[in-house]
Amino acid sequence: MPSRNRSSNNGSSQQPRRRSAKSRRGNSHATATGSRSKARSAAPAAPSTRQSRAKTQRSGNGSRSRRTSSATRAGSRHSSSTGYGTRKIRYAVIGLGYISQVAVLPAFANAKDNSTLTALVSDDPQKLKQLGARYKADLLCSYDQLDELFSSGAIDAVYIALPNSMHAEYARRAAEAGLHVLCEKPMAATAIECERMIYAARDRGVKLMVAYRLHFDPANLEVMRLAQSGALGDLRFFTSQFSMQVAPDNIRVQADMGGGPLYDIGIYCLNAARMMFAAEPTEVLATAVTHEDRRFTEVPETVAAVMRFPDRRIASFTCSFGAAARSVYEVVGTKGSVTVDPAYEMTEPVAFDVRIGDREQSHKQKQTDQFGPELIYFSDCILHDREPEPSGEEGLADVRIIEAFNESITSGRWVPLGSSQRSQRPTKQQAIMKPAVHSPSLLHASEPMR
Repeated sequence: MPSRNRSSNNGSSQQPRRRSAKSRRGNSHATATGSRSKARSAAPAAPSTRQSRAKTQRSGNGSRSRRTSSATRAGSRHSSSTGYGTRKIRYAVIGLGYISQVAVLPAFANAKDNSTLTALVSDDPQKLKQLGARYKADLLCSYDQLDELFSSGAIDAVYIALPNSMHAEYARRAAEAGLHVLCEKPMAATAIECERMIYAARDRGVKLMVAYRLHFDPANLEVMRLAQSGALGDLRFFTSQFSMQVAPDNIRVQADMGGGPLYDIGIYCLNAARMMFAAEPTEVLATAVTHEDRRFTEVPETVAAVMRFPDRRIASFTCSFGAAARSVYEVVGTKGSVTVDPAYEMTEPVAFDVRIGDREQSHKQKQTDQFGPELIYFSDCILHDREPEPSGEEGLADVRIIEAFNESITSGRWVPLGSSQRSQRPTKQQAIMKPAVHSPSLLHASEPMR
């Protein structure tokens, strides 16, 4: 069983009990390690190949049976008709890289009314010890101990903050154990993996949500409302730019980790276009450009893409790992336009300008925490048995489009997507504003930009 986090933690490691489930983990891409930019700085080695070192962070001298019974008692508290008598959802955060340290873990302070951080999962004993103490996590767990954690009754949900290629495996395992899943975007590396995640959640009757933080951001939701209100006239086109200089050897330039600008930052642009038009593209075209740069031997440096939408609307964007930082999108109609700049950043205040005829208005939202609202909303969906809006289907829609872009890059042709509609769309009622969190110093993690 994962160790209890106590103030007397001495930093020693404990060999966990082996479980036969390890052999069922499939062909994961989890064998590489590295630093994740946007999201995670270190990819854990696959549990099936990890050596016995750093299995768990042992605390005090309590016996295994005492720790197990304590976790069981914690799970048995949920005895109301909803199954959650404490009215708080207990989370395990899986992966303690960049995004977890700068955003997810601090966000629990803003979500404390219905969410609590219970467990941390990592194969880095120093991360477990120090972050466990910093955030008062009860359970510290290695990847080899996940099956024990999942079956302990000590947690209700997981937040998956692993490299893209590892999302599907860990989401499926959590869902099969009866745990709700909040997964970082992109949902997975392939549409087939997304579908498997959806099926696993449906089979066990658990909630699955993809962490589209801008679906809860008041400024972006107000721009969406404005675009769909008719104030801009009939919408004609959407344009966007999202770029950065990625750090050398960062995990997002590793193809087998699900890297590349489309997956990591282009997904913001295409999701924003779908959000503004409240529609799905019917066909797409894309091209890729790479300069001579050792960072881009496995993935393209820059991708330019076009999407055709119903009603003759067009969306275009450029995403790049080899250009100066830029984060902007614009929606233009027959009567006016709105420009959001910066648009996609999580550490800067969102600002937008509205131009209708001769009138122009500027709006700037103060910097907020964009991750606490995700936790609050997802926990509320669990507690009240509601289907989350950025569901697995939303994540699947974006990954299907990315796969079509990749096909277009290879073929040089338009790729049809067929006609489809989503039954759920973001609404203004999803807006949740929480104060910005303090970004702590990083522990064995690195900034994504060089």
